[in-house]
Amino acid sequence: MSLKKSLLLTSSLLASSLLLAAGSAHAEVPNVVVSIKPIHSLVASIMQGLGEPALIVEGAASPHTYSMKPSNASALENANIVFWVGHGLEAFLEKPLESLGSGAKIVELDDAPGLEKLKFREGGAFEAHDDGDEHEASAEGGEDHAHEEGRHHEEGEFDMHLWLDPANAKAMAAEIEKTLAAADPDNAATYKSNLDALNMRLDALDKTLTETVAPIKDKPFIVFHDAYQYFEHRYHVKVAGSITVSPEVLPGAERLSEIHAKIVELGATCVFAEPQFEPKLVNVVLEGTPAKPGTLDPEAATLEAGPDLYFQLMQGIGTSLKTCLSNGS
Repeated sequence: MSLKKSLLLTSSLLASSLLLAAGSAHAEVPNVVVSIKPIHSLVASIMQGLGEPALIVEGAASPHTYSMKPSNASALENANIVFWVGHGLEAFLEKPLESLGSGAKIVELDDAPGLEKLKFREGGAFEAHDDGDEHEASAEGGEDHAHEEGRHHEEGEFDMHLWLDPANAKAMAAEIEKTLAAADPDNAATYKSNLDALNMRLDALDKTLTETVAPIKDKPFIVFHDAYQYFEHRYHVKVAGSITVSPEVLPGAERLSEIHAKIVELGATCVFAEPQFEPKLVNVVLEGTPAKPGTLDPEAATLEAGPDLYFQLMQGIGTSLKTCLSNGS
């Protein structure tokens, strides 16, 4: 064999060995499945450069009304780790996760250390409440409305839209990094580095959002469903009420009448719909008032999944509030 052919053969064998080694290293990265887009974005940020997590609730779907697909079941069966918020949000996942048995580590992020958890509010028109240590924000006629709409919180008393506070996102990200590093110690340094970079972005986001909403934080507004309590608590914006407690439950005439009266009483500037749900109810409560319609997207229905989604989601909420609530906009 000529020297040239020998060198070519050696190079080819070396390249093949490197490819096999790379493939082997990649295979060590856990198969990760995530329930919803905002959490998927945090997981994708921490896994950057190593792998991509699978997402269950894709596109414009909502965890409040989601039905499992065969592809979702297959992804769960092949998973090493599953991240979800918890029983109070993704109820559709409860039975599928039970059937996984010991095949995957299931991480319920509403148990992450360091989370600030706020209690559910009931009823449509929220009473004025303190932004201090007391988080038991009540509502006028809350119990009656809860009974009227058949609403009950089977899996606990806390609002599960935890990600709408960047400080909570940091707490969940820490738990995600810890889980991934324990399952894949060979790549622990990368997970830690990615977490550090994510935390820096979250700190910058927090500062930006504080500045964005500062001019409008005292202006009352109405939301479609009570998903924004964490954003409200963090940035001191003034949510005056919600059309429905939860998107699964249609509000009754009494609730719509109460919200309509609250808009007039408070001079609420805007009523915000959500892209996944029928906007007719928003139009009903707006009728005959000077309030304007707007849109908020707390579950990122209109955004493309990936590491940047969380930041687009949060900045979108801040910008939408400022745009609608600012005078002359």
